[in-house]
Amino acid sequence: MSGDFEHYYTAEPTSKLKVKPARLVLKNGHEYVFKTPSGVYSYGKIDKATKVLVEHVKVHGKKLLDLGCGYGVIGIVLKREHPDLEVFMSDINKRAVEFAKINAKDHNVEADVRWGNLYEPWEGMKFDMIVCNPPIVAGKEVWMEIVKKAPDFLEEGGSLQIVAYHNKGGSRIKAYMREVFGNVDELCKTGGIRVYISVKGLREDEDNT
Repeated sequence: MSGDFEHYYTAEPTSKLKVKPARLVLKNGHEYVFKTPSGVYSYGKIDKATKVLVEHVKVHGKKLLDLGCGYGVIGIVLKREHPDLEVFMSDINKRAVEFAKINAKDHNVEADVRWGNLYEPWEGMKFDMIVCNPPIVAGKEVWMEIVKKAPDFLEEGGSLQIVAYHNKGGSRIKAYMREVFGNVDELCKTGGIRVYISVKGLREDEDNT
């Protein structure tokens, strides 16, 4: 991993700004090119887990929150692929937020992009979907906070969808999602990567997906 990696979960990256393009091609053939800045996670390339999440997310409802959006891949692609969505994005990293706005404009995407730690920018709001590629290296407390507080920001029937490497913290995330929501399912298994989904108000014995 690059030296920039250790800095991405900070409000103000100290690394000198460098920008590289990164290309994403979905399995449906749609292609996206993002401006990626140094000091932000996945500089210079699209993170594999992010691509898996984008391709396997279960889209429902209208309002989608891309939590910890980085330079905007998940929210921007999902808005382009599902134009009826209302997309909201936030990140603790100010440089990430700046480039999420730049990339949204480059892709003609309207999105509400805010700076702040986890759910702080969204107090009083509720969403139909919260999607997240969590910063595992930032520590257990961070991903636990994402899961624990998610029900407060979801409509009834709304979902939290998280991507992670199953053997690198993902299995613990899955177990905690079940503990908090009372249900969890796997939308995808590929190359060690899993996409987990929990639904607010769904009992495990009602989950027949």
